[in-house]
Amino acid sequence: MNDRDVLAELLKPIRLVSVFHSRWIVRGPWNLQGDDDHCAVLHYALRNSCYVKLQGQQPILLRQGDLAIFPYGTAHLLGDGSPGPARPLCGVLPERRLGESAIVRIGDEGALTELMCASLNYDLGGEAPLYRSLSPVFVLGKPDLDSEPLLLRTLESLVPETERREPGSPLVTLRAFEMVFVLALRVALRNLTVDSPALRALAHPGVSRALSVIYGEFQQPWTLNLLAQRAGMSRSSFAKTFRDLVGEGPALHLTRRRMQEAVQLLTHTQTPLSSIPELVGYKSSVGFHLAFRKILNDTPGRYRGHHGLEGGPAALR
Repeated sequence: MNDRDVLAELLKPIRLVSVFHSRWIVRGPWNLQGDDDHCAVLHYALRNSCYVKLQGQQPILLRQGDLAIFPYGTAHLLGDGSPGPARPLCGVLPERRLGESAIVRIGDEGALTELMCASLNYDLGGEAPLYRSLSPVFVLGKPDLDSEPLLLRTLESLVPETERREPGSPLVTLRAFEMVFVLALRVALRNLTVDSPALRALAHPGVSRALSVIYGEFQQPWTLNLLAQRAGMSRSSFAKTFRDLVGEGPALHLTRRRMQEAVQLLTHTQTPLSSIPELVGYKSSVGFHLAFRKILNDTPGRYRGHHGLEGGPAALR
């Protein structure tokens, strides 16, 4: 498994379960502050430009036609760059019910800015361990979108599609946003810079070798000593370097990778519950259940009941 194969694991399990989308028609001056969200967030500038700003960072200009993605919903300010306090988003949109939409109008003077925004809720259990090492925000400009014609066409089609109220429209909109999300992530992965934690981890010879087996051979009975041997490093040096570059220890990272695979089996197959522990690297069902509860805060059976394939009792065996 090479670096790109490891990064591809970020995309495989991502599937949206619900979307709240909104059209913003605003006139200056305006500034809005959103909190951390438990989903991805998208801003697509339809007319004019605006700024997005994360705490402690310089504002990022979002020009007309640009797309901004916050992969895991990091709190940010959105506005026209004017001075003054920001209004809390919850005060402008107090309710954002999943599967619904809204039109927000602010101000009646000044230059008109129009945005399409969305909260993209995906199954957190399918989030790859390296996912959180992506940048908290990335902006795709015209050259990026031109390099992904399918992404550009889907974005352009989404604008009128979100206004339709026909049978099946909510599902079409959900899957169109999912297409935008995954294609945008693909561009982001392709454009990883030397400052990216994911790229730094993959560029380290020892950590990269360990990540390759964690992602590709997670069923094997890996221990910290064995992973350190595969990395060609001492146990202590490997553990510290891995944590510094990846953001968590190798044992927890391996557990997350195994739980990611378990979620896919529980959600998209009817593999018997009794067979899943061995398939994801556990010799006992007790160890598997403890790990699953630690990562997902749920039991495998209950998780399948809520998220699994339609199939009633057969899916729960």
